[in-house]
Amino acid sequence: MPQPPAPPPDVSIVVPIYNEVDNLPELVERIAQAMAGQPQTFELLAVDDGSSDGSRARLRELAATRAWLRPVFLARNYGQSSALQAGFDRVRGRYVVTLDADLQNEPGDIPLLLQRLESDPDVDMVSGWRKDRQDAELSRKLPSRIANRLISGATGVHLHDYGCALKAYRRPIIDRIRLYGELHRFIPSLAREAGARIAEVAVRHHARTRGVSKYGIDRTFRVILDLILVVFFMRYRQRPLHAFGGLGLWLAAPGVLILLWLFGLKLLGHDIGGRLLLLVGVMLLLMGVQMIAAGLIGELLMRIYHEAGGAPQFHAEEYVPDRAPAPFSQAPAASESIA
Repeated sequence: MPQPPAPPPDVSIVVPIYNEVDNLPELVERIAQAMAGQPQTFELLAVDDGSSDGSRARLRELAATRAWLRPVFLARNYGQSSALQAGFDRVRGRYVVTLDADLQNEPGDIPLLLQRLESDPDVDMVSGWRKDRQDAELSRKLPSRIANRLISGATGVHLHDYGCALKAYRRPIIDRIRLYGELHRFIPSLAREAGARIAEVAVRHHARTRGVSKYGIDRTFRVILDLILVVFFMRYRQRPLHAFGGLGLWLAAPGVLILLWLFGLKLLGHDIGGRLLLLVGVMLLLMGVQMIAAGLIGELLMRIYHEAGGAPQFHAEEYVPDRAPAPFSQAPAASESIA
């Protein structure tokens, strides 16, 4: 008779890996030690992001004697966001934990984050704070500080350390977000947009002893570009006309005033054909109309997206006294829309 399927674990740990072959045996062993004294069962999803240093072969060796280790191999190097999403797509636990493979995060702090989730039902995500960072390179410390200030100020999610990979989530939050590009830096902002209540816990941090850092000052500039996308996503995803149309009105209004003033001068007999102000007024009006049109097109696309069964417009939970909370539901279908 076929064996019944094993029950899903309580905790899914997701680790993106890129050229960390020397760290893998110690990483796997320290995660096992951290979870050994915990009441929850666990699985480790080690996502190899196209490594070229033998990490894949090492993961196969380690998984041969560890049933809880689930290696995932990407076809090529897609980036950290894609590696995390590949892991998120395969998690089975009710809690999800992430950390880096370079052993700068302390696997022994995983129970600390899980304890916060278990003890506080009002918290959906616990973000690690590397309060005493051990990075020696200014090229890592300075970009991180700049990025933390920019992201906190722009998104309104105030954390000390956005860049700490050691985080824990309740499973429904992970199911609601999608990562692509380099959005892994903005997971707290995306989680907040999905309704998560976030707490921050101080965790340990270690200096890198093996491998090579993949971070540099150039990432600060990429953060700025991604931040523009995230802010737009958080504030205007469901009302793009407010973003494009608002900017369009600010451009068109002075253009209209300029043209009205020039029209008045024309009625008084003045020559306005050679004035630079005429060109400025026409350009401002045209740019404003184009922005408003872009906003209207965005509104049409959003309506098509939601009515075709895209991402839910909101997440809701029904409270039933003396019962377990009902699972989060998606937005009602178009025929059941709320007035």
